[in-house]
Amino acid sequence: IILMPLYPQFSAATSGSSIKEWNHICKKNNFKVKTSTICYYPTDQNFIKAHKDEIIKKIKDLNDFKLIFSAHGLPEKNIKKGDPYQWQVEQSVDKIVKSLNIEGLDWILSYQSRVGPLKWIGPSTEDVIIENSKLGKKIVLVPIAFVSEHSETLVELDIEYKELADKNGCIEYLRIPALGTNADFISSLSSLVINKEKN
Repeated sequence: IILMPLYPQFSAATSGSSIKEWNHICKKNNFKVKTSTICYYPTDQNFIKAHKDEIIKKIKDLNDFKLIFSAHGLPEKNIKKGDPYQWQVEQSVDKIVKSLNIEGLDWILSYQSRVGPLKWIGPSTEDVIIENSKLGKKIVLVPIAFVSEHSETLVELDIEYKELADKNGCIEYLRIPALGTNADFISSLSSLVINKEKN
């Protein structure tokens, strides 16, 4: 069995908890089978290309925009304890920006879905949207840590954050789709599994 998380960047709170749950259930049910895990793939070549191509489709005729890479947030204390998530998200964004190769590209990485009283990693996507909407920038949002559409893209990004942008004077708000069935992304997953199988 090969465990293939659909979280490109590893966090103990996401892939880590799913892998832990798998191990717990296997132990509880005395299920013994050779298992390997693909923990993360934040800089996989095809994963990066998939993002680059989806971004290019939306921005090719656009000017004066802010490209906002939005990842799910984490409490700061998790990162201080050594969780690699933030660093891996930064690696993904760095590779995508380099692959876009657009001179003077105005971009930022921010974090969404903050809840509770703890201090979370930032800047927050909400704050970045408000600031750039007020500056008259068009907003282009990239879900960098989600590969499928769900409540945090379809509701939070498409409805709640769009309303926030509109309220603060945004003239155009675009959202890059999650990778979903993008051919390069599927190729990325396929290659990762095949290479894991060979090892």
